[in-house]
Amino acid sequence: MVIETSVAPSTRTQTKKIILHTEEDDSRPVYLSGNFNNWATQDFRFKMQKIKEGVYEFAFPNTAEFEGELIYKFTKGDWSEVEIDHHGNRTPNRHWKDDRSTKVEKVAKWRKNWLPYRPSQLPQIHLISEEFEIPQLNKTRKIWALLPHDYDTSIDHYPVLYLQDAQNLFNENAEFGNWQIDKKLAVMSDYGIGKVIIIAVEHGEKERLLEYNVGKTVLGKGQGKEYIRFITDTLKPFVDRTYRTKPEREFTGIGGSSMGGLVSIFSGLMYPEVFGKLMIFSPSLWVIPKIKLGFLDIFEPMDTRIYLYAGGEESETMVEHVTKFRKRLLKRESLQGKMKVRLSINEHGKHNESYWSDEFPKAIEWLFFSDKPE
Repeated sequence: MVIETSVAPSTRTQTKKIILHTEEDDSRPVYLSGNFNNWATQDFRFKMQKIKEGVYEFAFPNTAEFEGELIYKFTKGDWSEVEIDHHGNRTPNRHWKDDRSTKVEKVAKWRKNWLPYRPSQLPQIHLISEEFEIPQLNKTRKIWALLPHDYDTSIDHYPVLYLQDAQNLFNENAEFGNWQIDKKLAVMSDYGIGKVIIIAVEHGEKERLLEYNVGKTVLGKGQGKEYIRFITDTLKPFVDRTYRTKPEREFTGIGGSSMGGLVSIFSGLMYPEVFGKLMIFSPSLWVIPKIKLGFLDIFEPMDTRIYLYAGGEESETMVEHVTKFRKRLLKRESLQGKMKVRLSINEHGKHNESYWSDEFPKAIEWLFFSDKPE
């Protein structure tokens, strides 16, 4: 007797492999980011294997989820390190929807820390005043406005970020380098995340520490409270009258680095009705290590986003202070569910403009153009 058996058709899918050739290569690894991993960058599941200089391979897992159309881009680990064309322009998404088992791709160049930029996208830099009156301190100060490159030809209103230490934000002749915010905003505008107005306030040179020091600290008694009132009561109303801003708190941010970061913390916490977003880089929390947060319970809590950055090679206590500060904020019962804090630590980060420049686009994106909680 012959027993007939039927064999079910194979459900095994075909392995798909991408081979990438890149004319410009360096030591940074290459990752795939696409519709198969929610466009995550630096996803180690989709890190390509380097075969030799300028040649990479990746074989997708042999499962059904990769059978349909694949949409993707190549990055060196972040959108600031994404592929670009020969002229430095962004490239369209790549598509693979045929039945071939192998696809050969080419990348001409890669961004590095959001650069290069297109000069046509640079923000308009306006000097608001050489001697803007600070009535709270009986002083004057030079203040700048960086407007989106197409500000004059649009009718849009924009979010606003007030930044301290303007001398070090875009000045090519700055003694310690600069954040290159003009160049970073130029590139970011290509990706839809650079349309903000930056109000850059120069520091008071020899009086910088005095003005950025809030209350009584290890540095003595400062003028920080008066300086903050200048930003909130004098400068912001002027900016909102003069430019097409979105004046509401949810579109208004303040930030800075070092002592400029510290005074920005107090600005946001003391005036939550004014500032809904804080960009805090390497804050000088050593000045007031036991910063008291009890005054926060006085205010009605409001949704606030804080981007908090520290470098591991800045000082022995920088990361510790910043980490503890974040924990204390999130633990306060009055702020439960209202305070969103993204903590970014660069273990190799030093206390200088180069590292703050690296962090600037990431902070802008999360603060103003993202709904991710952390």
